[in-house]
Order: sequence, then C-alpha cells, then structure tokens
Amino acid sequence: MNKARLILSLATASLWYRRRVLTLVCLTLTLSVTLLLGIQYLRTEIRQSFTSTISGTDLIVGARSGQLNLLLYTLFHIGDATNNIRWSTYQSMAEDSRIDWLIPISLGDSYRGYRVVSTNDQFLAHFQYGSGKPLTLTNGHWFQDLFDVVIGAGVARDLGHTLNDPLVLSHGGGRTSFSKHGDLPFRVSGILAPTGTPVDRAVYISLEAMEAMHVGWESGVAIPGRTLSADKARERNFTPEAITAVFIGLDRPILTFQLQRELNQHSTEPLSAILPGVALSELWRMMGQFENALLGISGFVVLTSLVGLIAVLLTLQAQRRREVAVLRATGASPGLIAALYTIECVGLAVASCGLALILGAGAVSGFGPWLLEHYGLQVQLRPLREEEWLLLSAVPLASLAVSAIPALNTWRASRRQGFGSPEPD
Repeated sequence: MNKARLILSLATASLWYRRRVLTLVCLTLTLSVTLLLGIQYLRTEIRQSFTSTISGTDLIVGARSGQLNLLLYTLFHIGDATNNIRWSTYQSMAEDSRIDWLIPISLGDSYRGYRVVSTNDQFLAHFQYGSGKPLTLTNGHWFQDLFDVVIGAGVARDLGHTLNDPLVLSHGGGRTSFSKHGDLPFRVSGILAPTGTPVDRAVYISLEAMEAMHVGWESGVAIPGRTLSADKARERNFTPEAITAVFIGLDRPILTFQLQRELNQHSTEPLSAILPGVALSELWRMMGQFENALLGISGFVVLTSLVGLIAVLLTLQAQRRREVAVLRATGASPGLIAALYTIECVGLAVASCGLALILGAGAVSGFGPWLLEHYGLQVQLRPLREEEWLLLSAVPLASLAVSAIPALNTWRASRRQGFGSPEPD
C-alpha cells in the first residue's frame, strides 16, 4: 500500500514538474478524444433522430413501388410517386374497422424549392415523430380558410415568413417552375414548431385547396378562362379524385402484417404497403458505411495523438537521467522507474478523457438548439451508452499499451546501468 502510494506520489510530482509540455500533449489528446467521442455520439443521436422521423404510424400506403422509393417521396419529400391512389380506395380503407385513423396526402406542387403537401386535419391530430411527440403550432392555426397554408419551421426560418404573409405556389415539384398558381395566392395561417424531421421543410395546404388550384389545368398548363378565382373557389366543394399516399394507424397493431398483406394484394388497383420502421432501418444500413468511415478517421486522429505522446515521453527521457539516477541511488528498482512512465501516460489519458466529457457535454448543451434550428438535427444531452463508454475506455487502454515503449526503454537502461545515471540506448 505504501509502495503504491509512493509510486503515485512520484508520478504526480513528475507530471507537475513537466506540466507545461505535458499540458499541450493533454490538450491535443483531449481534442482528439472529443472528436472520437463526438462522432460516435452524433452517430447515435442522428440514427435515433433518423429512425424516429415518424412514430406511431403502422403503415404507409402508396401506388405500387419499391419500399425505399415510397418512403423517400412520402416522408423525406425526395423523388416522385409512380402513380396515385384512387379516392374510392382511400374511402374503402376508411371503412375498415381495423384502422383507427388515416392521413391522406397529395404531392405534386412546390414553393421555392420546398415540397407542398396537401392533407387534412388528421395530419396535425395523428402524425407523430420521435418518441410519440405530436405536431404543434408555435404561431397561428391550422386550415380554416380554403387558401390557408401552414409552413414548417425550416421554411419559416429560411425564407423569413411570418403569419399572414402571401404565398404563390408553383406547379410541379422542382426547385424551378415556370408555371405558378398566381391567380390563387395563399396566406400563412400557422407555423409548425421545429421537429428535426422533414416536416420542418414542407408547406401544408388542404386537399380541397389542391383541387381548387388545378381546376382548368391540363398537362401542367392553365387553360385561360377555365381557372377559378379565389371567391368562386370558396363557393364550391371539392373532393379529390386521387391522392398520393396514406399514413395508417391501426386500432390493434398486431393486425399490421395482416392488413399489409391484404393491401399489397389489393384487387382493384396495385398498391404497396410498407412498415415505416423497417424501411427506415434499411435506408440507414445503406448509409452506414459513411458513418463508419468517419469513426475510423477520428480513431486514427486519437492514435496519432498517442504516438505524439510517445514521442514527447521519449524526448523527455534524456532530460530525466539525473532524476532516474537519484531514484536508483535511493533504492528504486528498474520496474518502479518503468512504472512511473506507465502511470504518467495512463494518467494523461484519463485526464484527457475526463476533459473530453466536460467539453463534449458543453458543446452538446450549447450547440444542440442551434443544430435543431438551422440544420434540423435533434441532438440532446444524455448519459453515455455502453458502446460509447467502451470507446472512451479504449483510450486509457491504448495509452497503457503505447507507454510500454518508453517504460521498456527506461527499464532496460536502468537494469543495465544498475546504479547511477542510465544512458539512453
């Protein structure tokens, strides 16, 4: 016990004596560990945010298509639908006693590069993200007038829109469109709270408004004299002939696979019903190679820092000949002197890991809200998970391994000299 306390005391005194040089080494290692742990932390959080883009929805149904294509255009607003679903098919789904709720959506238009999603009140009532979080409005209200529009938080931030701003939607889903619905301007009635999902980067109108906009349009072109004015449109009732897709929530989720099989074998028109959680996991696996590459790069940075630590310890060896000679003269064994190097190296690594935890926690707390607001990434401060603790503990273990080089060098020199000042190899 006294011997261990003595070794620890000597190692602490040695570190303090060389604090200026070793502080720079510790800082370099701290930044490297912060990068390594930060990338792993972000991987976990982004994966969680990605897979939680939609929650509480049991099935997504669209025209016959591939699983990923259906997921991308309905949830991430990427790509286009292969076909539409007849309104009568949607009504037959609504009559199914196994289905608790449905959210119809229609796509096809855009606003300054952002996708226009036409839907109804069920979207606000039942669409969830994260761990069952519902959508909320920070300002305004959902559709009340035919030409009310609700915009996502990202759209409001990027374009600087506020309540009651006029919006002119464009025909087609591209970023640039030469066909605009200028005769039927919309008004911003509400702004959704940030969610960190594609919901933030979309514009929402009612299904009836989508129908009213396209009265008198053929092949993407407005026919003069056949379009409606805003007042005339408000006097009419509109029922969609077709929609793009449907989000479905079941009364009993155990029936999900049964309903999915029936919809995939629908007799009146070809449909695809997918499980959003399964499709999201498949999409994330396709992207996994990139996150593994980032983790590998950060691990290489930590390894480079540890090599730098070895170089510093080897350089300091020549300056410690007098110190080692005094220790040997007072009866210190070569093993004890070698252990000092190991303790110092591991101590620096442990200190760097502790500082990295503090630095990382401060970064997450400080930049988390900013990342959500500007990039839609939901990163929250939480306890480290098992794989993150394992990754962090690997740094002291690696430093223990690399410390063997200067420790062995000192042990051999001390053993060869026996007593007095060891000469470097």
